Amino acid sequence: MDIRIQPFTVHKRVPLTISRGTTAGSTNLWLRLSADGIEGWGEASPFSVGPDSQTTELISAQLQQLEQPLRSLHPLQAQAIDNLLDQVQAFSAVRAAIDLACHDWLGKRVGLPLWQLWGLERQRIGPTAVTVGIGSAAAACDRLQKWQQQVPVRSVKIKLGSPAGIAADQTMFSALLSQLPEGVKVSIDANGGWSLADAITMAEWLADRGVTYLEQPLAAADDGLLPQLYARSPLPLFVDESCFTSADIPPLAGCVHGINIKLMKSGGLSEARRMIHTARACGLQVMFGCYSDSAIANTALAHLSPLADHLDLDSHLNLSDDPFIGAELRDGRLIPPDAPGLGCHHADA
Repeated sequence: MDIRIQPFTVHKRVPLTISRGTTAGSTNLWLRLSADGIEGWGEASPFSVGPDSQTTELISAQLQQLEQPLRSLHPLQAQAIDNLLDQVQAFSAVRAAIDLACHDWLGKRVGLPLWQLWGLERQRIGPTAVTVGIGSAAAACDRLQKWQQQVPVRSVKIKLGSPAGIAADQTMFSALLSQLPEGVKVSIDANGGWSLADAITMAEWLADRGVTYLEQPLAAADDGLLPQLYARSPLPLFVDESCFTSADIPPLAGCVHGINIKLMKSGGLSEARRMIHTARACGLQVMFGCYSDSAIANTALAHLSPLADHLDLDSHLNLSDDPFIGAELRDGRLIPPDAPGLGCHHADA
């Protein structure tokens, strides 16, 4: 198979601030894999979790390193491709790009969209959250208003864990809550920005205000404290930065209520499916999330969305210049296409 790698830079309509900093854009990589006259598409987007950073430069260099050895393989040789990626200790974002392209190729080969190939039901897909980042109460309310002007808002994820402390979190949250229409689902993501004591305080405070669940309240380095929070929290607890692949899930059972799956962390749809089944076997719920992903990666996860309890696939909706078109937003739900494979196409096509 032939591989082509093309960088593309995307800019956020509104920069996103979380507990670890602010992002305004990203240079991602578009991977095109060709065999037997069929082209499959994948995407790799850079991300950073704690000391681990997968930059555009690192991802690009490794993909270029893999171009030649991949030429001798076929998209249907999944085991051989996995062995090659294991040998080079491939970054998870590199695995994701190749895995997505192979899945897209396969769907096009058999003429079916992935959701149908897997026997899933699109009517089971719930609303995807739109994200409001950390900021002043006025800035947060302005962001919410911009979302409401852009899309039908049925679910909102609010970023807390402000460096200014939980009093600032409470002020921002209260302002937002007063602006939300009745019936909108509200979740919280602290991105590891709280201490155990603050997490317990905020879990109790937020539970009284109708929040659905609490994501990554503690830093991944503080996973050992999760059992204490689990015993005290009136809200379901989900982890993101603490869980990359299926191997991370069993130790979390009994400490949390669910996990957040992201393609760039997991290494693609193959591992995402393993994570879903592992989580279910451990009695855990599943949510899907994203980084600065375009419509390619978010459409890919949308195909698996009938299997998720909660969805947060809004990154492409906050891009002013996404070059790709894929899943369609209908009444706040991200619905994967009928077209074969991922069903994505270029905006200029």
